[in-house]
Amino acid sequence: MLLDGDDWRAYFDAFEREAWRFEAQPTYTMPKERANFARFLRGEAKPPDHNARWHERVRQYMASGRRVRRVRIVRRPLTDYQRYQFSWGIPGNIEAGEDIRVLDVTDEDYGLPLTGQDWWMFDDTRIVHLNYRPDGTQINRETHTGNPEPYLRWKETALKHAVPFKEYIKDLDLRT
Repeated sequence: MLLDGDDWRAYFDAFEREAWRFEAQPTYTMPKERANFARFLRGEAKPPDHNARWHERVRQYMASGRRVRRVRIVRRPLTDYQRYQFSWGIPGNIEAGEDIRVLDVTDEDYGLPLTGQDWWMFDDTRIVHLNYRPDGTQINRETHTGNPEPYLRWKETALKHAVPFKEYIKDLDLRT
């Protein structure tokens, strides 16, 4: 089943304990981010309300006893988009309560399905594939109706080898 708009929001918001994301694209081409990404590349300051709607949602999830976590897959050198996210996006997400870790697969793939497939897993049972074009443009979101067991193993592997975001970036130069 494809999910979009209000259906996607309702499906996402229905999780009871944890929303967990496997984030593997080197670049996301998001129309809502285009202007801010251009500002980042020009070396301008981050707007104070950057990603505020997501931050408010994360705070609400946390206040209700739910958590949001993700592992961000990267290969060096980081793309401009990854530097943008690491500078402008992820710190605010963490401040709002999200647990974000980084798994660098430059030298080792850890047996993960690094096919460019992103997915969300809700409560370790419901999976939604996020399908993208090679340029990072999202095509659609699609529920996975098969066995969640491989996804649970991939999640466990990713978490085992990933490091907390702040630890990963401590020695990185994220400037443009």
